[in-house]
Amino acid sequence: MEVAVPDLHNEFAKSRFFNQARMDRRSADALVGLAAGIVADGVVSQSEALFLRDWLEANLVHLDDPVVNLLYQRLNLMLADSVLDAEEASELLGMLHSFAGLSLEKPLPTEHTFTAPNDLPLCDPAPDLICAGRSFVFTGVMAFGPRKECQQIVLDLGGEIAKGVSKKVHYLVVGSVGNEQWRHSSYGLKIMKAVELREAGVPIAIVGEDHWQRVLFGS
Repeated sequence: MEVAVPDLHNEFAKSRFFNQARMDRRSADALVGLAAGIVADGVVSQSEALFLRDWLEANLVHLDDPVVNLLYQRLNLMLADSVLDAEEASELLGMLHSFAGLSLEKPLPTEHTFTAPNDLPLCDPAPDLICAGRSFVFTGVMAFGPRKECQQIVLDLGGEIAKGVSKKVHYLVVGSVGNEQWRHSSYGLKIMKAVELREAGVPIAIVGEDHWQRVLFGS
């Protein structure tokens, strides 16, 4: 099975949407405002997801920008079956939190991108990953694609997907599109639970998405 692995961070480095000299400032402000409004109550409804997708089509898709494209493509994939399920809503909530948290004043070259968490309690050295017969949990926003696609790859390779972090889970994979303040994010509780289990002697491995991709795809 051949799977394309996106070079996420290189794409964002080329973003026009968050480049002060070239972006449509009013549209950028509007998108950040929309994101903040949608996540204000801590949930994303299907009607909100549909509205945001339609708004992107009408206002920003023409920019052909990687930041906009990522959000728009994920929305299309999530809504392809006309149902935004609970897992997709949670993943979308995480993405919109990232947008809503962006500063809009004179961005520095390293700002206005999704950044990988920099102090995550990942296993060091990173362990070997074995899918067959092993149980996985994914958390955070995956650069590879929607969480369902990542889970399906594990299933296709003989692994299992657990509903939550427990003593029966072998691997917790943390998405690379994240918030540096992961402890306060929606996926921080899973990470802290995994850390507690690991410190108690449970053989659960916490790995980053980049390691998961390298092991599975050799990239």
